[in-house]
Amino acid sequence: MTAVPLQPPRRLVSFTLDGEETRVPEGSTILDACRSAGKDIPTLCQGDTLTPKNACRVCVVEVEGSRTLAPACSRRAEPGMTVRTDSERARHSRKVVLELLASSTDLSTTPRAEEWIKEYEAKPERFGADAARVDEQPKIDNELYVRDYDKCILCYKCVDACGEQWQNTFAIAVSGRGFDARISTEHEAALPDSACVFCGNCIEVCPTGALSFSTEFGMRAAGTWDEPAQTQTTTVCAYCGVGCNVTLHVQDNEIVKVTSPHDNPVTHGNLCIKGRFGFQHVQNRD
Repeated sequence: MTAVPLQPPRRLVSFTLDGEETRVPEGSTILDACRSAGKDIPTLCQGDTLTPKNACRVCVVEVEGSRTLAPACSRRAEPGMTVRTDSERARHSRKVVLELLASSTDLSTTPRAEEWIKEYEAKPERFGADAARVDEQPKIDNELYVRDYDKCILCYKCVDACGEQWQNTFAIAVSGRGFDARISTEHEAALPDSACVFCGNCIEVCPTGALSFSTEFGMRAAGTWDEPAQTQTTTVCAYCGVGCNVTLHVQDNEIVKVTSPHDNPVTHGNLCIKGRFGFQHVQNRD
């Protein structure tokens, strides 16, 4: 028999969303309300397993009476508030943020980034060829995953997943200031020499592909990565008795990476090094 966790009932909050009366459970964010109403609000730094960091600012909306635009990912819905998600002010802000991100960061592997740039008519090229970029070579210092900081938008999701919100390893943090800010290990040590336990939970939450499996990185470089052709099969990790769910991503009959369902009550999207990376033996057919 499967145990179904029951949550205590929550009161409903009534407010106006784009001119329509909307009711959501108390404690819901504006982003929760938008998604329930079928509204497509762009977001990069928000994750369903992490506390919002309000870093990317592409989900901002206009709240009547508020001096500044509010991040929909963290602003709670309040009774009687009036929210406009598609106002000229909100759209202009998202456009500028997308321009700034795309002019300084490689968003080629960021899901939906190209779509949003077109939707908001963002023109990253207007900043010119001298726009500040990281322009770093990918860091390949282990056999499991690659760090490509040219794609990093400093959303802090990897830091939170490695830190107090999940893994409590604290192997990485932000170093430097301004354009020199980077996600880094202590003293910029190579990952094998750092406190990293190679759980890969930072990869799970990275929204831009700055962190990726070595298999995926190599296949993208070779031009053989074909995500639409991949199948996904969720099963139970066989390494121990915890019961973590793992989703196997398979292309051409080969496992190319492993993720974990975020709604699983055991893992919440997190795995250990064995569950995340210990799949090579499955493909040893000798």
